[in-house]
This record gives sequence, structure tokens and C-alpha cells, in this order.
Amino acid sequence: MKKSHIIAGVAAGFALCAIAGGALGAIAMGVIHNQKNVLSPFAESTMVPAGYNTYYISGSGPTVVDPSAPEGSVKSFGDIGTQTTSTLMGLKAKLATLGLTFNDVVAAHVYMAADPANAGQVDVAAMNAAWLKVFGTAEIPNKPARSSLQAAYLVKKGALVEIEFTAVKKAN
Repeated sequence: MKKSHIIAGVAAGFALCAIAGGALGAIAMGVIHNQKNVLSPFAESTMVPAGYNTYYISGSGPTVVDPSAPEGSVKSFGDIGTQTTSTLMGLKAKLATLGLTFNDVVAAHVYMAADPANAGQVDVAAMNAAWLKVFGTAEIPNKPARSSLQAAYLVKKGALVEIEFTAVKKAN
């Protein structure tokens, strides 16, 4: 499909959503996720209208997936795709304690460390692949705005990823 067709389709979708009362934000009750590039793993921006409570969810890292590996090693947590998945599942549990879901996430910061097993490089593609198993799915169609950056050091030894969220929920 040509890029111009995708852009035209997205523009038409935005126009229809505006006419239909902002259906793009329907999942998060009025929040608008500006997703101009539908292939991107994140939204270009999000807009939260008045009347929402904001939750800042502290950075979380991966959980051990291989207890037989040396403690604090990358191997104990897995590659960055595995670490992204376990980090997102930990964040899902944190959100649930607040009565929130991934649908309520409007912004994220992803910090990644270089992987010694990947020639000392950050594997952004693997992180995005794990990310897109959660965001941009049939269950969670909206993607949060996101910053991703390489950090020289993450607090949890052996961690290749740490993620923090900003989430919102309509005030009662």
C-alpha cells in the first residue's frame, strides 16, 4: 500500500472519529491518542481533557526468568524482548492495584541498556516487538506517547530495560 493511501486513510479515520464524537479516545473515555503513523509502536501525542486523575507509575524493571543463571546477570532476566515482556507484566499488576489497565496509559518512558550479547548495542527492534504484543492490539488499540533512550546504567544489575508510565482515569 502506498504511503499516500495510508496517510489518506488515517486522515479519513480521524475525520470520522471527530464526527462520531472522538471514537479514537473511546477506550480511555475521552483521551485522544494522535496516531498519525499507524505503523509506529507509539502515539505521536496524547491529549487528556479536564476531569481526569493522573497517575505517575515509577520505573519498573524485569523479573528473573532463569533462576539458575547467575544473580544479577542479563541471562537471569533474558534478552531485551523477554525483559520488556516481564517488565510490562509487572507494570500491568501495578496498574491493576490502582484500578487501571494498559488502556489508561497515555505516556511512557523506556530506558534501555546496551546488551553485551548484541555487540554492545540496544536492540530496539526486539523491545518494540514485545511492546506491540501489548499496545496497538485488538484488546489495547491505543498506543501511548513514548520516549525511548539508551541509558549507560540501569539500577537493577543485569537489566536491559526499565519502563515508567503516566496513566489517567476519569475522575468520579
